[in-house]
Amino acid sequence: MTETLAIVLGVALLAAACVGVKHRFWPMGPDDEPREDVAEYISMMVGVLYALVLGLALVSVWDTQSSAQQHVQTEASAAHQVYLLADGLPSEDARRMRSGMTSYVGHVVNSEFPAMAAGRPLGHRGWDLLSDVRTADWRLAGATASQQVTAQEVLAQLSVLDDARRGREGDATSGLSPVLWFGLIVGGVLTVAFMFMFGVRRSFTHVAMVMGLTALITFVVLLVYQLNQPFGGLFSIDASSFTRYFPGA
Repeated sequence: MTETLAIVLGVALLAAACVGVKHRFWPMGPDDEPREDVAEYISMMVGVLYALVLGLALVSVWDTQSSAQQHVQTEASAAHQVYLLADGLPSEDARRMRSGMTSYVGHVVNSEFPAMAAGRPLGHRGWDLLSDVRTADWRLAGATASQQVTAQEVLAQLSVLDDARRGREGDATSGLSPVLWFGLIVGGVLTVAFMFMFGVRRSFTHVAMVMGLTALITFVVLLVYQLNQPFGGLFSIDASSFTRYFPGA
């Protein structure tokens, strides 16, 4: 958080320096006033359009963040259900099922979450461990009718786990469109730049206006950047959903 505030303050001070240079070397002339109406209209339109871009970007990254959180919680809950349902299977199959699920969760917590935070690919190890768990479910020698029903419920939970895992992988690799990033950066620059079109005679007022707007825009863009990393950054989703059910993972 300190780093983010430092960046916002630094950009705002840079904008303030630009205003000072403008008033020092290019003071207002007699023909500055007639351009006020045009500059005000253009500045208003740029501000409205930029607000739309900001809103679209925030909605996009917020949806990705919420989706990632939901997928993680669903996957962890399904893994826990499979572990609990194993008690209703024959003893050997139950032991194999619990061992396989513990290994899978351990891999997710200790390998996949650090990889997602660093932006690295997850590989196939997690899917292989999940495939081993699913294969173990069908080794039901001499199972009773109740145990067969439990096995079907285990398969249903494994299907839910599959879908949630696939969604988590998609959330980890998805990001804000480069077009939106271009709009955020260029729109922010234009919005601040158009403030130089106004002939504010009091330089201190002009400095304060430009600093405030620049700091706000920088803060929002940094907020979008942080939310665009669902498993990294200030608002990262951690593995607590898994470790709550599997404390030893």
